This record gives sequence, C-alpha cells and structure tokens, in this order.
Amino acid sequence: MGKSIFTVLTFAKISVRRYFRDRVAIFFTVAFPLIFLFVFGSFSKNDDVSFRIALINQSDSSYAQKFAADTGSSKTFKLDDSVNTLEQAKDKMSRSEIDAAIVLPPDFGATKPGSDDPSGQAVIYYDDNNYQAAATLKSVLNGEFDQLNSKIVAVQAPFTVRAQSTNDRGLTRLDYTVAGIIGFAIVGLGIFGPVNYFPEMKKQGVLRRLHITPLKVWQFFVSSVLSNSVIGLFSIAIMIAVAIAVFNFQVVGNYIELAVFITLGIFTIFGIGLAIGGWAKNENQAAPLANIIVFPMLFLSGTFFPRFSMPEWLQQVSAFLPLTPIIDGIRMIATEGKHLWELGPQIGLIAIWAVIIYAIAFRVFRWE
Repeated sequence: MGKSIFTVLTFAKISVRRYFRDRVAIFFTVAFPLIFLFVFGSFSKNDDVSFRIALINQSDSSYAQKFAADTGSSKTFKLDDSVNTLEQAKDKMSRSEIDAAIVLPPDFGATKPGSDDPSGQAVIYYDDNNYQAAATLKSVLNGEFDQLNSKIVAVQAPFTVRAQSTNDRGLTRLDYTVAGIIGFAIVGLGIFGPVNYFPEMKKQGVLRRLHITPLKVWQFFVSSVLSNSVIGLFSIAIMIAVAIAVFNFQVVGNYIELAVFITLGIFTIFGIGLAIGGWAKNENQAAPLANIIVFPMLFLSGTFFPRFSMPEWLQQVSAFLPLTPIIDGIRMIATEGKHLWELGPQIGLIAIWAVIIYAIAFRVFRWE
C-alpha cells in the first residue's frame, strides 16, 4: 500500500513540475481566466442605474442653470457634452449612443404673468427602442422636480415613501461573475487540459510505455487528479486574489471549506476530461466531443450570467448539469458564508456525477 501511494505521489509531482515548465499551459490556466474576469468584472463593477443623456438647455434662468449643474455632477446621469442641438441628439439616439435627450425650453424657470412662482416643463425626447428607459427617466425627473416644487410651494404631502436598509449584504452581479469564472477555470483545466495532452501522449507513445510498467490505471488516475487539483487551486487562488484587489470582491465564507469544495469540483470535472482524453485516439476525436459537452455546460450552468435569468423550464433542466452545483456551491460558500454541511444537495449531485463519470472513464480508458 505504501509503495502504491509513493507511486501516485511521484507521478503527481512529475505532472506538477511539467506544468510549471509549460508557459502555454500556465497562460491558459491562469492568464486566460483572468482575462475573462477583467472583461466580465468590468461590466459587473458598476451595478448602479444610470442614463446616457444629452441636455439641451435653452433657458438662461437660475433654475435651468442649477438643473444643468446638478445633472452634470449626478451619478444617475451620464451626460454627453458633445450634443448641443436636438438634431444631434436624435442622430445619437438613432445609433443608441444615448438613451434620451432632455430639453429645457427658453421659458423654463421663468415667472409667468399673474404668478409669483417660477415654472417650466422639461421635455424628454426618445426613440421607440428606448421607451422603457425614457419612462424610468421620467419617473426619476418627476421625483427631483417634486423636491424642487416642495421648496417653492410649501405643501405637506399626505402620502410619502421611506426607504429602510435591512443591513444585510445582498448578492451583486460581481458575486455571480466570480463564481462563474471559477467554474470556467475548472472546466478549462479539467476538460480541455486532458483532452489536449492525453491524445498527444498516446501519439508519442508515452502512455504505451507507462502501460508496460507496474503502474495501474487507478494509480494513473489518482496521480492525475492530485496534480490537477494542486494546479487548479493555484490558478483559482490567483484569480480570487485579483478579484479582491481589483474589484473589491468579498469572500465571507471559510477559505478552507471553499478550497475543499473547489477540489471536489476539480475532481468531478477532471473525470470528464479523463474519459474523453482516455478514450480518444487522437485530437480529431477528442476536440469535437469535448466541445459538445463543454459549451452547453458553460452557457447553461451560470458561468457567464445567473441562471435565474433563464426561463423556468431551462433552470430546472440546467440544475442537473455537472457544473451547476459546483458554481452554486462556490458562490454559496464565498459570498453567502455557507458551510459544507449546508450544501447537501450540491455535494450529493456532485458525488452522483463523480461516480457516473469515473465509471465511464475507467471503462473507456485505453493506453494507446
């Protein structure tokens, strides 16, 4: 038994050393997922609602000037200063470069005859494709004008609304993004890695030479799993560190439990790569089969966008894919502070898939 364990550890050590000498492998397991993290993280970093608008101020009143100044400094509005006329605004709206245009007419903020109070009406111009954004923008402006009106005409509103924080940290888009990109990294390492290098090892006769040694199939499998787990944890640790440093990602769960769960995910997904790479005689057989399996998982398991945005029937189907409980579990530990014993459904589904996948892998594996 001790000799078997020594053999497993020796082959795992050799695989890890080979990985760190391979710059291409390091790029695809470390740098490539980081590129996706920066791309999707940049989209997720700002979850605030904002409107791209043009402001055309035709009034000289102090109210119009103050409105223009407040709009330019507001986080709610992204003001396009290059637009000076309504025609320019319409041209940009037709290309979806801005959502709407706000026009303050010449009499905005002026005092009309027979009245002591200033008045005015801002006009929102929009195209039919941005009707929803324009309706939301109108509600926002109505709220701001209500505050302005209450200062000019003192009226006590009988009905009001008050916002109260629950003091609970809700999940952000970034939380889903980081968990999904970790799942993407696990797939890249666990499937595309074996699918590429196992057929190459067969082509070079490496596996044939290993077959004539005392090395058993299970020892080869275990050593491969160990080496990939070490490499995967190394890659994902860098990714989480970058997410924390650059995007202020918060890990509220236990790091050790997160590492254990990620290792379970690597173990399961690597079995798929082991089955495909072990069965295929060459890359021409392995690559198409890997793509058929990988891409549905990536797009349906919540890798690039949350599953709750899918139709209900598709959520129910995708819940049983191997990658889904892995991504869900990573998110629940990292961002919700869950413990391993609270992830019974996820771990159970991962275990079922692991048994099925490795049974197939042992069955179809061939040394040449």
